[in-house]
Amino acid sequence: MTLDVRLRPWSDGDLDLLHAFNAPEMTAHLGGPEPLEKLADRHRRYLALHPPAGAMYVVLAGEERAGSIGWWERVWRDEPIYETGWAVLPSFQGRGVAAAAARAVLREVAAYGTHSAVHAFPSVDHPASNAVCRNAGFVLLGECDFGYPPGSTMRCHDWVADVSR
Repeated sequence: MTLDVRLRPWSDGDLDLLHAFNAPEMTAHLGGPEPLEKLADRHRRYLALHPPAGAMYVVLAGEERAGSIGWWERVWRDEPIYETGWAVLPSFQGRGVAAAAARAVLREVAAYGTHSAVHAFPSVDHPASNAVCRNAGFVLLGECDFGYPPGSTMRCHDWVADVSR
């Protein structure tokens, strides 16, 4: 069965999704759960994010909230780029939801963004997120050290997608 995967803009009522994503099994590759005040800060940043600086979305599978995905500006190796990242609730994992959402977010960046490259930086130890990149059409550039969470460094794969028009 193919799920109808769509994106809708992040809204004030979506803070509970950040709480659902904050479980140890959801944050194992990201440095572990965050304190509640950091979740509130993240929620405020998501609400304030608008193109062309970026955007945050809720991933809908059918009519159910299945996860989140977004894109935002950063400088990587002295070049302005967009970075993307996602989270999918356990009940929707392994069903192609994240890859469909990643393809949809690349279309959003192509339509509203100003940079030609979108990078994703999943941990080298996170096969599912690396598979999402591969299945969404990103190209693997190699391994890199990436500063996340703030104050820490993790070994990641640097995936890139060209969204130039």
